[in-house]
Amino acid sequence: MAEKAFYQSLPTKRMAAGCLFFNDNGEVLLVKPTYKESWEIPGGVTEDNESPKQCCEREVLEEIGIVVELKRLLVIDYNSYPQDKHKTESLMFIFDGGTLSAQDIAAIILKEDELSDWLFFGQNHLPEQLGHSLRNRILQAIKQKAARGAIYLENQHDV
Repeated sequence: MAEKAFYQSLPTKRMAAGCLFFNDNGEVLLVKPTYKESWEIPGGVTEDNESPKQCCEREVLEEIGIVVELKRLLVIDYNSYPQDKHKTESLMFIFDGGTLSAQDIAAIILKEDELSDWLFFGQNHLPEQLGHSLRNRILQAIKQKAARGAIYLENQHDV
């Protein structure tokens, strides 16, 4: 029983994973949720015993109807919210989904009860309705894709 109590005493953290998809012009695919004002990348929160990679693949299929073969990890971002007791610590992962072909783009089917729209945006023309932390993660991910690297961030900043 001591082992069970030990594991139950450990802190919980949210994990979420998303994917950057590009078109032939190097623009990034963003989706518009129906339940909030901001744009997002395809992805979501991990479920019990689901890895970030599995989460990303599942969420992409659920949200836009595409079976994805993730290329590689681009960003991990640890976030704490000491001033906001409603938010829990989180680990956010962004994977590279590669460049979508015209056929892939034509096959996008939105999960209508969750998403109302999708568009491609250039990195210098990301929408104003994009959260600051996600904007920074997207820009960092674009840099890492070009550099063929990955980056670890804490609260959206290099460490």
